[in-house]
Amino acid sequence: MTSMALAPRTALFLPASNPRAIAKARTLDCDMVILDLEDAVKPEDKDAARAAAVAAVAEGFGDRLTAIRVNGVDAAEHAADLAAIAGSAAALLVVPKVEDAATIDPIARATGKPVLAMIETPKGLLAASAIAAVPGVAGLIAGTNDLKATLGIPSAAGRGGLSLALQTIVLAARAGCVWALDGVYNALADSEGLAAECREGRAFGFDGKTLIHPGQIAAAALAFAATDAEIAEARALLAAFRGGAERFGDRMIEAMHVAQARALLHRAGDGK
Repeated sequence: MTSMALAPRTALFLPASNPRAIAKARTLDCDMVILDLEDAVKPEDKDAARAAAVAAVAEGFGDRLTAIRVNGVDAAEHAADLAAIAGSAAALLVVPKVEDAATIDPIARATGKPVLAMIETPKGLLAASAIAAVPGVAGLIAGTNDLKATLGIPSAAGRGGLSLALQTIVLAARAGCVWALDGVYNALADSEGLAAECREGRAFGFDGKTLIHPGQIAAAALAFAATDAEIAEARALLAAFRGGAERFGDRMIEAMHVAQARALLHRAGDGK
């Protein structure tokens, strides 16, 4: 899977061990549901969560993409997770704490599923370009909580210290022609902070944002959607372009800007 497939703007994590959350997700206006077998599930609930995730994707989530996040490669549950997902209806699998490209190929082969690789450590950041270039990779996810911890950034600090890490993830994703999804926002009651971080994520170049609560979906969807003004300008640019470098309004445009305009309209579902 490459960037030619539309990336989700909103990707909601939910515990595979929570049947109420699974049922509610089928009513939500998110682009992708990620059923979590890792951090959100207690050790004693891992087996039941795995079975619940497989059953949930078999039942389906309407037109929403579905993914299952497995336990990490060093976890006791990892092999069982891969075996279960291989026979499941999940569209993708999410692998946490990927630190090298060699990790991905056997996972993709074992499951037959495209992989969303979470970049959560300094080693993962340094290997991000190689990870994104693996044929089985569909995208990179910024694991911002773990990145803060492993980089020594205080948890209460803002994202200033993560700027290089976030830009590295986007750069690697673009070089590999795969999706780039921003990390989660933890402060559930801070709607203004969430909206600001979503806007920042789009400004960095991310395709969408991972979420941890249904109440975050609307803000992320709005931030990562093209505005009416952007759509109108893209249409006008395409209509005006005659080839080569030329003036469009108060700026110069060329073929690169045409490609950007077409990509924006494609993303917005506008065929013009």
